[in-house]
Amino acid sequence: MNFLLRFMVFCLDPLGLGRRFLIRPAMNLGWNVYDRVRSKADEKVGTVRELVLRMGLIAFAVVLIIWLAVFMYAAFYYVYMPAISHTRPVHMQFKTCLDTSTPCTFPHAHVSLTKKQQLLMVGQAYKVIVNIDMPESPQNLELGMFMVCAEMRDYDSMLRGHSCRSAMMRYRSPLIRMISTWALSPLYVLGWKEEFQQVPVEIFSRYLEERQHPITDVYVEIQSQKIQFYTVTLHIVADFTGLRYIMFNWPVLSAIVAISTNLFFILVIFLLSWYHWSDASWLHSLQIKYARLTKSLEPGVVLSRASSLRDDDDDLVAYGDKSGIADVGGDTMSDADSDELVLVKKVASGKPDSQDALRERHSKKTTTTDH
Repeated sequence: MNFLLRFMVFCLDPLGLGRRFLIRPAMNLGWNVYDRVRSKADEKVGTVRELVLRMGLIAFAVVLIIWLAVFMYAAFYYVYMPAISHTRPVHMQFKTCLDTSTPCTFPHAHVSLTKKQQLLMVGQAYKVIVNIDMPESPQNLELGMFMVCAEMRDYDSMLRGHSCRSAMMRYRSPLIRMISTWALSPLYVLGWKEEFQQVPVEIFSRYLEERQHPITDVYVEIQSQKIQFYTVTLHIVADFTGLRYIMFNWPVLSAIVAISTNLFFILVIFLLSWYHWSDASWLHSLQIKYARLTKSLEPGVVLSRASSLRDDDDDLVAYGDKSGIADVGGDTMSDADSDELVLVKKVASGKPDSQDALRERHSKKTTTTDH
């Protein structure tokens, strides 16, 4: 098959002019065009890869900066903002009397706030409120005013706060009670609403926690033997002011402002760092100095330098001996001596001649000796 192909080519172009002036130039031109196209394609692929890499790095940096700003605000909110409120049930106790249906002692209770860690934040003002759910019974309507007292004690049972406040049910005339009862009678029948009033009693308006004496127990007492109630609960509500008040009442606005501020400062720090590290000339010079220092401190380099210094000293001594001999003879220096002097100088300077130059000088010296 190969022989037939060669025979056909020879028959078509016996002198090889077509192959030399047509086929080969065309093939060379085609290969050159292919190489150029391939190189351009490789460059485009390289630029596309570089563009994708840069876009990925920019996207990663943007996401990282945004996440860092949000994380900083969330961490600040968690550390700076205390819990809004703490609610504990108050289980009242009293001694009953056999001859009457009313208690013989005032209803009182002990409320345990915490045992392991500090519940309230130091420096934050709190409102301590006792909520009493009282039915609108004839006995409660005739009760009038009564006193509610509370004591705040720490883990050593030391008294840290004591307060008593007066309270009573909201007055409603018989006509208003009758109209509201008739209007809300379907809800009362279905059990969706009950005839009671919730009486809130604010014991402490601005109670401040102490770091050395955290509150762990609260003692509540209602100073009335004729009172009737369903449930009693203790609420400790944070009284926010200043920045905490803004963050609590306008959380979305405060979050936007805080995250934007964090983004601004993080971007400023990032741009300054980028500008500082992009000019790496000082870093490159520092790396060169460090490499030279480490190379000079290597044992092999120190020994080679010491040996080169000894060789230079021997060459200089040899040159001194020859110059002394020439001075004693009183003759001028010959060509061979001048060549040896040049050789000694080059060896001393650390640039020895090549082998051809040495052979040429040796042959010249031999010729001079024969003459």
